[in-house]
Amino acid sequence: MATGSKILSLGHYQPARVLTNDELATMVDTSDEWIRSRVGIATRRLAASGETVADMAGAAAAKTLARAGIDAAQVDLVVVATCTAVDRMPNIAARVARHLAIPAAGTFDVNVACSGFCYALATADHAIRGGASRTALVVGADKMSDFLDWEDRSTCVIFGDGAGAAVLTAAETEETVGVGPVVWGSDPERGPAIALETTGPDGPPALFRQDGGVVYRWATRSLTPIARQACERAGVDPADLAAVVTHQANLRIIDMIAHRLGASRAIVARDVVESGNTSAASVPLALSKLVERGEVTSGAPVLLLGFGAGLAYAAQVVRCP
Repeated sequence: MATGSKILSLGHYQPARVLTNDELATMVDTSDEWIRSRVGIATRRLAASGETVADMAGAAAAKTLARAGIDAAQVDLVVVATCTAVDRMPNIAARVARHLAIPAAGTFDVNVACSGFCYALATADHAIRGGASRTALVVGADKMSDFLDWEDRSTCVIFGDGAGAAVLTAAETEETVGVGPVVWGSDPERGPAIALETTGPDGPPALFRQDGGVVYRWATRSLTPIARQACERAGVDPADLAAVVTHQANLRIIDMIAHRLGASRAIVARDVVESGNTSAASVPLALSKLVERGEVTSGAPVLLLGFGAGLAYAAQVVRCP
């Protein structure tokens, strides 16, 4: 069994179509000022009609494997976090494995919505620690545009589509461990505040709904102690964090968590401004961009914090590849 795991590489994929706030204002009763003042979003990317969750997940995964210099045959576990898979079988992880010609990996999906990538990362880390895996591909991918009510300005302005991925491998010594202990849980009593529920074959299509007030109050009151606990378990002082990458839900929530955490020297990921809320893709997408731009150096400690439907959360400190 390995001492732990480390991240070898990151990658991301976003569709070509950019939807601006001004364009949204021609579709629904909203404005650039209204959207920016409430959630901080300026643009978001939308997948093409024939572009699937598996397509985006596969594109991000291929980029990540190439950066890691890992051959597909070396991957023995594929975990995909998503809540927007339209097809039930085979799962998205199996589709990604087929797309990348990964021959014999364990494959499964994780559905914890916006917390999904952090849950998937922790699960893959546990598999490596337990000896069930040595090289794992972890992907967060969602196509929220398939499930939006484009007449509901409280939700349709928030979301975008995309995917982000990481390659994990075994760390042989304590000094090289790059994925810290996870802090995860949920507040199921408030869980119905975010929902995407089907109504049967004869009912209306499944559409995303949320009680934004409930979610905002929960996030701003509950998440900073969870982030602090993840830092404590990793043995990292928040003041020493190089970056804070939370779920990209709302700019006000992101900045409030970072401020209350006391991460005074950290870069705070604000990819929500250009990408919107991409659900399970948001954490790896934002982290991959920071690394790609050279804003976070190799080995630097970064706090990841996913939160959303359920109301579930997961946080861990990782070392950048």
